[in-house]
Amino acid sequence: MGGAVSRSLTSGLRSLQPDAFGAEPTGARLDRIRRSPNFVDGSFQNPEGARTRPDGSMVEFAKNYFRKDERARRAPTGTVPVHATTLADLAKPPVSGLRITWMGHSSVLAEIDGVRVLFDPVWGERCSPFAFVGPKRLHPAPLPLAALGPVDVVVISHDHYDHLDMPTIKALAHTDTVFAVPLGVGAHLEHWGVPADRLRELDWHESTKVAGVTLTATPARHFCGRGLRNAQHTLWASWVATGSEHSVFHSGDTGYFGGFKDIGAEHGPFDVTMIQIGAYSEYWPDIHMTPEEGMRAHLDLQGGPAAGPMLPIHWGTFNLAPHAWTEPGEGTVTAARRSAARLALPRPGEPFEPDAEALPTEQWWRPVAAVPQGGWPVAGPAAGAGAEGTEIVVGG
Repeated sequence: MGGAVSRSLTSGLRSLQPDAFGAEPTGARLDRIRRSPNFVDGSFQNPEGARTRPDGSMVEFAKNYFRKDERARRAPTGTVPVHATTLADLAKPPVSGLRITWMGHSSVLAEIDGVRVLFDPVWGERCSPFAFVGPKRLHPAPLPLAALGPVDVVVISHDHYDHLDMPTIKALAHTDTVFAVPLGVGAHLEHWGVPADRLRELDWHESTKVAGVTLTATPARHFCGRGLRNAQHTLWASWVATGSEHSVFHSGDTGYFGGFKDIGAEHGPFDVTMIQIGAYSEYWPDIHMTPEEGMRAHLDLQGGPAAGPMLPIHWGTFNLAPHAWTEPGEGTVTAARRSAARLALPRPGEPFEPDAEALPTEQWWRPVAAVPQGGWPVAGPAAGAGAEGTEIVVGG
């Protein structure tokens, strides 16, 4: 009797959960998860130890996060300049065979040797299970999802709301696209209407080929979960996408770890890396990278600064940490200058070809941001170029 009542209450509570919570893996999918070498003691494990819960006093964190002057730093003072991407722009084949369009945050369209790969598409207004609360976009999506044109494969790094957006997935479920996801994440997608035969669900180091591009799930240092319970039954991953001539890397969300060198040795160097450099904090130092750590990861993956450029992602679209919204961009510019690495800084929606001699490098965020106390920092000379230090530019 007690067991029947408990099951009834559990079923009732689940029926009250938002659809955006998704679904827990069950059946054959759960059996496969339990057989994974990365699933130990009832949950997926990181390649290196990581604190997945905030470190330190959450009272102090809340005080800092909600202070009026701190909130002002985390939002633009004007309209973020978004490139008006059109279907006509994207219909022209890239001259080099590789074109990258950052749509904001971690959403990137990569056109690789004639194949269209869409990473972590989030077109929703908020990264939240609710339409009325949660982090809201700082800028609109550069173009409507319906205007993007056909997508061969959608790649998801993990199931957090700022990477896996239910409304976006439901819209794409009605197309012919294939979905490549980490192990367990397919349960959410099937719950939202994606047919099982269009899912490619991978453990770390597993690969699948879609329309001529090989997709490999590679390790990352992060965590998962989107419901009230966080059972750690869905995996997180970075991704390698390799076409007939070009190869790219997308970090998803991750803390820095030594495995970047291994990924680079096995799959690199890459024509471009897309690296998370935002939403970091001293309260969660192991699961998101700072700009300096992101540049270090890029250099590990590329074997040095001479290979393809780095595109900083996971910043400028949602406020998810205490730092100023411009800080990740500024920090990455400084880190790139110090290491002599090539850096691409497109506006959201601005296509670029990583093989091109000239890359977008304007610090487009400065005209719509509060000037930091003391002025804008400018990175000193590139590594090996002479004097060290930073100059200060006051104003835009």
